[in-house]
Amino acid sequence: MTCGKGLILALLLSSAAPSIAQVPVKDAIAAPASSLTQADRQEIVAALASALRDKYVFSDVGEKAAATLEKQLAAGEYASLDTRSAFAQHLTDALTAIAHDKHMRIIALDGPPPGPRGAMPRGEGGVLRADKIAGGIGYIEVLGFPPLPAFKQAIDRAMAGLVGSRALIIDARRNGGGDPASVAYLVSFLIAPGQAINTIVVRTPKTHNYTRDPFSSTPTPVNFAGVPAYVLISKDTFSGGEEFAYDVQSLKRGTLIGEITGGGANPVSMSELGHGLGALIPFGRAENAVTKTNWEGRGVQPDIAVPAAETLQVALGKTGGPMVATIDQASRERVFTPRSTPHPGSEAALRAIVASYAKGSPDYSIMAPDVAAETRTALPKVRPQIAALGSLQSMRFAGPDPFGGDEYKLHFAHGDVMMALVLDPQGKVVALSTPMPVPAQ
Repeated sequence: MTCGKGLILALLLSSAAPSIAQVPVKDAIAAPASSLTQADRQEIVAALASALRDKYVFSDVGEKAAATLEKQLAAGEYASLDTRSAFAQHLTDALTAIAHDKHMRIIALDGPPPGPRGAMPRGEGGVLRADKIAGGIGYIEVLGFPPLPAFKQAIDRAMAGLVGSRALIIDARRNGGGDPASVAYLVSFLIAPGQAINTIVVRTPKTHNYTRDPFSSTPTPVNFAGVPAYVLISKDTFSGGEEFAYDVQSLKRGTLIGEITGGGANPVSMSELGHGLGALIPFGRAENAVTKTNWEGRGVQPDIAVPAAETLQVALGKTGGPMVATIDQASRERVFTPRSTPHPGSEAALRAIVASYAKGSPDYSIMAPDVAAETRTALPKVRPQIAALGSLQSMRFAGPDPFGGDEYKLHFAHGDVMMALVLDPQGKVVALSTPMPVPAQ
């Protein structure tokens, strides 16, 4: 998305995002060369070392990691790593051995996003479904935490459908994280407004100074403060998904059922390293309002430890619900499903953008200023990609994207791509993706 690196990060980390595994698009979207020279490796390590020194939340560890990589490079330890994938994995392993940080890794920018394994269902604004279960039990599955405007639209609608529940089950087993503001907003449904929840301690780049970004509960359209809550977790619950579970547990607002979670508490940003590689480097750390610490490296500990597949049945047993294993078996009424139609005007806007890309003259007047600026920067790369695809044959709405916008599959004469955009209420483009490979099925 050309909508700022913070939102790109949310897409990378949130399991609500559809997989974008690389598949051939008739060479229309060319990946960087997979082989690396010694000069390439030197440039990558130099960029990575600089980013570690400038940004990593623990500056002393960042310096140690940077110096270690530079020493290994000079000693020739990377000489045989001539592919991007091998080099990225080696650097990730080296950083893990030094920093022991579950979020830090090197990725291929044209590869699949990090997150839980396997194909993920497509939610809307991070929410997959909400259901009423016999006996007055409410159920909701939250796959991730996209930026608050998108999350709020979906979660407000889903929670409204669960009003009157005498118990609430929140399924975070597949939740891969996202925006701390959205995490705090979900917690807000369970407690009174104005309670401190969590603080992100952020390093000021290139300094040893830190700022604090606190999050407290805010008013929500409906509230479940007096309702018993059960949170389902698994080993795939990660980052912001873990924060939600940890916050609920520390505030004594619910019972955690399942497995020890992944153990990643440090929010990250992307640093491009060149040659198609990027580094996810933590710039901050979470500090819970109650415990004054977090779950980094340890994971969140369940109150009731059971395999992930058994968590719903255990929760239903605790609430007096039907003793079944899946939500499809338990559901009496589904009160939230992701929307199946695009926002008005999004298809027309995307068609106009694609046509103008091919001509090399995008209509910047329909874009927000930051999107227009990033589109100008991306145009030299995007224009030949679009031109190589040939004429646009058809466009099909694929579903809502993690930012609250619309994602489309575009069929061209010489290949298919995915593109997504977000419109504001006035029809202005406030987020726009470049062409992406079609997800593997």
